[in-house]
Amino acid sequence: MIRSLWTAASGMQAQTSNIDVISNNLANVNTAGFKRSRVDFQDLLYETMRAAGTNAGGSGQVPTGIQVGLGTRMISTQKVFIQGNFQHTQNDLDMAIEGQGFFQIIQPNGDIAYTRAGNFKIDGEGRMVSPDGFLLEPEITLPIDTLGVSISTDGTLSIIQAGQTEPVELGTIELARFINPAGLQSIGRNLYLETAASGDVVTGTAGEDGFGTIAQGFLEMGNVSVVDEMVNMITAQRAYEINSKAIQAADDMLQTANNLKR
Repeated sequence: MIRSLWTAASGMQAQTSNIDVISNNLANVNTAGFKRSRVDFQDLLYETMRAAGTNAGGSGQVPTGIQVGLGTRMISTQKVFIQGNFQHTQNDLDMAIEGQGFFQIIQPNGDIAYTRAGNFKIDGEGRMVSPDGFLLEPEITLPIDTLGVSISTDGTLSIIQAGQTEPVELGTIELARFINPAGLQSIGRNLYLETAASGDVVTGTAGEDGFGTIAQGFLEMGNVSVVDEMVNMITAQRAYEINSKAIQAADDMLQTANNLKR
């Protein structure tokens, strides 16, 4: 009965972590480029009281053994990189990636981070930056007399300048991708870092070699389904509740045993 107390407690701890992840998903339902997380669980060690296949006497064997599990634990939280819904913003600097790929962002320490959020701005020097002021890689600077910006599906950025009728090409927005994007490290601010699990970064032109295309004037919103998360929340809550009932049952059994008299 003491074993059951700890086993049920592990279930309550696992569901607490599950609720934490679900809450973060729901909190970011309107976050541009956000990817929901999924919790993976794993059962713990088993106490083997009788092993399957042991000799049962003569030529017989025990067909099934006796094993008692010791609970569960959270083994991983995986980012699910499915496409989010597009929102039409009509902002020339908003971009959404339709398909695989990430925008590249230069952090203040010079390292490259990656994001699906395409809500870019212009700083005081005309450079395209993230909402936190981090530069887009490769760096693109708009002249002060820019009247309009056009971004093609392959990332080619052109502008219309004052007094000019023909567009001027400034540069190309390159995309990055990974063989295992779920292995990227989330650091907040809609940014991810490359890890050994994600594989090496591959950069290229949008629309080529498996990269997605760029849609100007759109934002990719978070891929969180409120309905699914609410169902997951109810499931986690009930699982937490039933594990607490198991602890109460084990406690009642211990109380009965303690009250036994000769």
